[in-house]
Amino acid sequence: MIDSILAEAETKMDKSVEALQRELVSIRTGRANPAMVEKVMVPFYGTPTPLNQLAQISTPEARLLVIQPYDRSQIGAIEKALRAPEVGLNPGNDGAVIRVPVPPLTEERRRDYVKLVRQKAEDARVAIRNIRRDEVHRIERLEKDGEIAEDDAKRSRERLQKITDAHTGRVDVVAAQKESEVMEV
Repeated sequence: MIDSILAEAETKMDKSVEALQRELVSIRTGRANPAMVEKVMVPFYGTPTPLNQLAQISTPEARLLVIQPYDRSQIGAIEKALRAPEVGLNPGNDGAVIRVPVPPLTEERRRDYVKLVRQKAEDARVAIRNIRRDEVHRIERLEKDGEIAEDDAKRSRERLQKITDAHTGRVDVVAAQKESEVMEV
């Protein structure tokens, strides 16, 4: 019973770390990356649709994104979505493909992105600690109901803390890697 609780907690914590990794991919670094624009919402016949469902996105060069819409009639809508202030890119098209030059980041912008990385990492740590708290409550409930002994409950909490520490360590490593990518000139 305890092993299943701990396994479930570890699985949930793994998902928190994976979610952080997915979120960090969309944060700009000095290089062009298709993930930067994959989730940009484009109005497609009145329905907001992620860009990656409307076009093929590639990076032929380190500072250039090439977006090839599946439906050429959507080029204008895609360009408009990329020019939105929250995206902040300046695309150009030749009628068939959209080329998006990715300008180098300024020092100030890099620092803003590092703050964003740290915030997302802290959110992941909070999620992991919340999972730990919930599982500790489950263990305490089992102990209170007499289903497990006090010593088993204590050992389980210690094992849960080790699992939590390992996952927060993974979050720290992922965040540090992303910070170094962002600060790289």
